[in-house]
Amino acid sequence: MFKNNNVKFLFAILLTAIISAGITFAVVQKDSGLSQAQGKSDDPFEKLYSTYDTLKGEFYQDTNQEKLVDGAIKGMLQSLDDPYSTYMDQEEAKGFNENISSSFEGIGAEVQESDGKIMIVSPIKGSPAEKAGLKPKDKILKVDDKSVEGMTVNEAVMLIRGEKGSKVQLVIERDGVGELDFNLTRDTIPLETVYTEVENGIGKVQITKFSETTGKELADALNKLNDQEVKGLVLDLRQNPGGLLDQAIAMSDIFVPKGKTIMQIENKDGSKEVQKSQNDSAVNVPVVVVVDNGTASAAEIMAGALNQSAGIPIVGEKTFGKGTIQTAKSFEDGSSIKYTIAKWLTPDGSWIHKKGIEPLHKASLPAYANLPYLNPDKELKQGDSSAEVKVAQQMLEALGYKNVKTDGFYEETTKNAVTQFQAKNSLKSTGTISGETTIKMLETLQAQLKENDTQMEEAIKVLNEQMQ
Repeated sequence: MFKNNNVKFLFAILLTAIISAGITFAVVQKDSGLSQAQGKSDDPFEKLYSTYDTLKGEFYQDTNQEKLVDGAIKGMLQSLDDPYSTYMDQEEAKGFNENISSSFEGIGAEVQESDGKIMIVSPIKGSPAEKAGLKPKDKILKVDDKSVEGMTVNEAVMLIRGEKGSKVQLVIERDGVGELDFNLTRDTIPLETVYTEVENGIGKVQITKFSETTGKELADALNKLNDQEVKGLVLDLRQNPGGLLDQAIAMSDIFVPKGKTIMQIENKDGSKEVQKSQNDSAVNVPVVVVVDNGTASAAEIMAGALNQSAGIPIVGEKTFGKGTIQTAKSFEDGSSIKYTIAKWLTPDGSWIHKKGIEPLHKASLPAYANLPYLNPDKELKQGDSSAEVKVAQQMLEALGYKNVKTDGFYEETTKNAVTQFQAKNSLKSTGTISGETTIKMLETLQAQLKENDTQMEEAIKVLNEQMQ
């Protein structure tokens, strides 16, 4: 299957190189020198110093020096109008570092700021967010009845995260649906990012994000698949929000022939750095990549590289569209700033930011894959009329109960279908939807979706055509 039994990587510390190639950062000094600069009319920071001194001396309450300085830094970053540039205090910085290097406790969803709202990029595989049915592009409006309007991403994340077993309520806005309520129980979000299975001689490799260990996980997974003598590979990058740039490049290096371009980096001055594959391709069986609208950032880098420089087909839906690179600078007190330093381009020079990558082989999941989550704590019964009833009816219809009307009114045919479902699944036949019945409906629908994964089916079809 592979040209070498052990897949070899060259992990380049790219962000360090990028920063040293010309990224500079000026830090405003605290206290000493603030007042001295006030008289300099040519000093661009004169207003900042003057405001600091005025508030420090004349504000009617005591001021906190650290908060004033932090606020100034936050303001600078917010003025960039870039959702990926932000200030993180000590706690937020710790959470950010945990997200890319180890497990953490929360709901398991990558989020970003979009047009002033907190938007989900992608839920993480197996997380409470995925199980609850949160989708890419969902916008979070409230966390435990507290509005997140005007919050930074990190401020919202700190509200959402919490100890394993604790509960959090989200109100989200979904395009074409409206507002939805989600009640989630926080859990430990695992470190593992690569999952494999073999079916009919085809290896399926799902990569859920690009963390510090993902490259090694992929190498180990490919070696195991090599031992099983698979005849082809499907790389599943769906719902992958991205992560570390160096991992995406090193992992792409496995598939892209030596000397071929993996990506381009366009710096502030317009200059471009071309990242090329450093090794001979380690895989010599047919490969297909499958993506969706939750495939973002580093996952898009890998998909674009494999497609344009290795001729590997892409199957699925248009990707998220994040074409910028970020780095982080830490301060002595443990806080940090994350900011955008460059654009990244596909091998042919395209900038996919806010556009995404369009697969040549388009495939969508069944319509019921986009149905909202039902809250098990809420009872739906005969006589009710609501959007939740309509969702439940659509679920029942997708599960094969064809006589159910999907008009949002819980009448006799809906009750009969629920009773049949309960009897089939050894549940108490109440004819109402709540608790165990709701959970079983969600689990059954999810299992059915896995069995009818139309995107994976299309990917395997394309792969089989290559294998002939």
